[in-house]
Order: sequence, then C-alpha cells, then structure tokens
Amino acid sequence: MSDLAKIPVTVITGFLGAGKTTLMRHLMQNPQGRRLAVLVNEFGTVGVDGDILRACADENCPDENIVELANGCICCTVADEFIPTIEALMALPQRPDHILIETSGLALPKPLLKAFDWPDIRSRITVDGVIAVADAEAVAAGRFAPDVAAVDAQRAADESIDHETPLSEVFEDQISCADIVLLTKADLAGEAGLAAARALIEAEAPRRLPILPVTDGVVDPRVVLGLNAAAEDDLAQRPSHHDGMDDHEHDDFASVVIDLPEVGDVADLVARIERLARERDILRVKGHVAVAGRPMRLLVQAVGARVRHQFDRPWGAGARQGRLVVIAEHGDIDEAAIRSALVG
Repeated sequence: MSDLAKIPVTVITGFLGAGKTTLMRHLMQNPQGRRLAVLVNEFGTVGVDGDILRACADENCPDENIVELANGCICCTVADEFIPTIEALMALPQRPDHILIETSGLALPKPLLKAFDWPDIRSRITVDGVIAVADAEAVAAGRFAPDVAAVDAQRAADESIDHETPLSEVFEDQISCADIVLLTKADLAGEAGLAAARALIEAEAPRRLPILPVTDGVVDPRVVLGLNAAAEDDLAQRPSHHDGMDDHEHDDFASVVIDLPEVGDVADLVARIERLARERDILRVKGHVAVAGRPMRLLVQAVGARVRHQFDRPWGAGARQGRLVVIAEHGDIDEAAIRSALVG
C-alpha cells in the first residue's frame, strides 16, 4: 500500500452475542493477502473477546496489531481512547493494510463514524464499510427490534409509552448505519426464521441493504471487505435515534464480574446460567471457567438462556481463575443475587 493511500477500516457492529467475534476470527483467518490490525471494544471490565481474537494472531495479524478497549463504550471514549489507539495502529512499524473494529454490543455506530471525520485522521483513514451482525433467530422472534406498527398502536392507546425500548434503539441504530447486514446462526433460524428476520430488518432500514445469511461467521471476505463506502462522507444517509445529541448514556445497561471457583459439573453451571437468564432477564454472560481435572479453559458464551461452551486453550502460568461477565438492563442487575445464582 502506498504511504499516501488511506487505510480502510471496517466497523463490525451488532447486538450482544450476535456473532461479531466469530466473524472477526473468520476474517483474521482469511485475510486475502491483507496485513490486518484489530480493535475490539467490550462493555465491562474484563476482556473476553480480545482474548479470543488474540488466539488467532499470526503473521497477517500479529499480537501487537490486536488492541482492546475495555474502559467503556467506544462511542463514548472517542477523544480519550479511540483516536490515540487508531493513531498508534497507523504508526506501527509495518502499517496495516486494513483495520477491523469490533464495537461492543451496546455501542451506537454513528458517533464512531463521526470520529473518522476528525482532521487528525481523515486524511489517513476511511471507513470502508459498516457490517451489522444480527442474530437471525432472535430478530425473527422480535426480541431486539419490536414491530413498529404494534408500538405505534400501543403509543396511541397509552400516553405513557412515548419511546422505544433501549434494546430496539440500539438495534435500529446499528441497522441504520450499516452497508451490509449479516444474519448469523442461519442454521438455527431456518428458512422461515430467516424470512421473518429479513422482513423486519427491511422494514427498519432507512435504505435498501444487502442482507446475507451466514453460519459460524463464514462469509467470503470479498463480500464484506473492500466496499469503499467512505461512510464518514454520507452520515446524513445513516440516521440515528440520537441525532442532534452531543452524546448518549448507557445508564440503561450495567455489568458485573463474578469470580468463580473451580467447577466440577459443567452441566450444572450451564443450568445455573439458563435459570439466571430466565429469572433475571440477563442479556449476556461470557467468560472463562476452570473445570476440575481439565487443563483447558472452558469458554462460556450465553445470549439470554442460550448457552454455548467449549474448551479453548490451556490456562497460562497464573492461577486458574474462572470469571464471568454478566450484562443486563440496569434494573435487572443485582450483584448479590447473580453471585448466589452462579456460585451458590
């Protein structure tokens, strides 16, 4: 790449547990000759996604090219963290050919896109495209974006309903900013679920968008990289619920970190997480767990009551400390109750 050419950036956005990290891993493993750099942002104080992506580091995306921001939502820390981090990536001895950014599930993409209009980086970087990752099964079930007509009917009948739920606003903002929507876990949704999810997204999108079903994050990189969208130049075509506001708050969401002792029964832990999700409306649980008699870490990823787990790699030289991040809407976070439910 010429030193005068702008570095393209792909922003990968999507709701909690939609499959952003799985997509990132696939792109890192199939770089199409590109030298990549990765920026991952998580909601909460413990980085899980960054750790997963570091396991994929290779000569095309070495460890020093993978940066994690875990001190807050990326769209709220633009000046303090995002801009300096991007500048550091551009100053690497071997400049990356392409930067991938995985936002947290709670991030609004438009404030992030606005950051690329900053004079310090505008001449050196461009937003190649925004990829919205949506869980097809969940979207089809209407859990993350309500039916607009039904909401309008409720609003007409009840004056106290004058706004969308926080989850739907996040989802709609992500779709509105997207250049492509990937419907993940297509194998779980089935043809009827995919059709329902597609119809809902098409109804919410402000313009016609390509919507592609994917399973396990597998998509031809040529489809999602090299879009040349220059998204920073057409922000007006990417409307947001928060247009006109200087910033936004995440007071609707909260997270807690639960340290876990070594567990002997994985099935019992899974049952505890499922029960916790149902009883306390938990959105997301993720982290690593130490299992008695097993040298490998157990990676746990839960979206609502749907729990997935696998042994990912051996524990390091330090202590075998299990730790889970639990994310929920603010009123559903009770640290003592969550700790009791998971630890006993």
